[in-house]
Amino acid sequence: MAYFEVVAGLILLVVAGDVMIRGAVSIAENLGLSKLVIGLTVIAFGTSAPELVVGIDAALAGAPTLALGNVVGSNIANILLVIGMPAMFYPFVCDSSEVRRNYFIMLGGTVFFMALCLTSPFGHFHATLLLILLIAFLVNSYQVGRLSKSQIEDDQQIADEAYEDLDALPEKPLKTPRASFYVLIGLIGLIYGANILVEGSISIAQSFQVSEAVIGLTIIAIGTSLPELVTAFVAARHGHGDVALGNVIGSNIFNLYAIMAGTAFVAPIPIPQNFLHLDLWVMALSSAALIPFIVWKIRFTRVIGFAFTGAYIIYLISFGVS
Repeated sequence: MAYFEVVAGLILLVVAGDVMIRGAVSIAENLGLSKLVIGLTVIAFGTSAPELVVGIDAALAGAPTLALGNVVGSNIANILLVIGMPAMFYPFVCDSSEVRRNYFIMLGGTVFFMALCLTSPFGHFHATLLLILLIAFLVNSYQVGRLSKSQIEDDQQIADEAYEDLDALPEKPLKTPRASFYVLIGLIGLIYGANILVEGSISIAQSFQVSEAVIGLTIIAIGTSLPELVTAFVAARHGHGDVALGNVIGSNIFNLYAIMAGTAFVAPIPIPQNFLHLDLWVMALSSAALIPFIVWKIRFTRVIGFAFTGAYIIYLISFGVS
């Protein structure tokens, strides 16, 4: 029954997340945001919504380390697996200045998050700091999105073409009342899906006598990264590396800021020693590994895709025996 709850919860999270994204994207378009910024913020937040509700639900269920494992594990999976697997089949390159800007925000956020982890446990003070950073990121993104088209013409053209191919944005946005209904239904589905996923995960952890953090780093991290993986595959297949990388980077930013803040406001989050010695460093090294491909615009080849995916498999194996 626990395995069924995990599978059903993951499926419901993916479906509900997609419904919520469609509503949120329409609202963002009605507010006049550019497609580029919608992709880097609204869609990125939507694909991170499963992690958010799972984190809050886990904290309410008395398993806050499951949320920590989910955030760290998802950020690692987003880079090594979500970027690596599509590159194995569809090599791509990223040359967007906006993606590069968000990447450095993600990199700085990763370092800051690791520093906060040294002052464990995560509490309201840590959550407040992360929330301030999240608000600053959203305000800055909104301001960028309101720039004239001539100021972001190159990136905007790429985004227009990309999202037309991906069908990530509707040809005609939904009217705000209907879009709001989509967001509400999606949110309800996310909450219910997260609830049964967390219940099943805790049962599995207890039956195998492992910590909730381990389940968060593995099963839940991979499962909640499925929306990013699907988006990355479709984007890479259409040759839109900017969208593939931009969605991952945006999702990682929201994971660090929104999910950890939301969870820490609900319950204190202790940081296990193995996170300080291994997992946080793997997350940092994975994030830094993107520098050549975003800063110097080196192409993601099939060999690099295999290397990223292989590194993730090695991480899981070494984690499992450590």
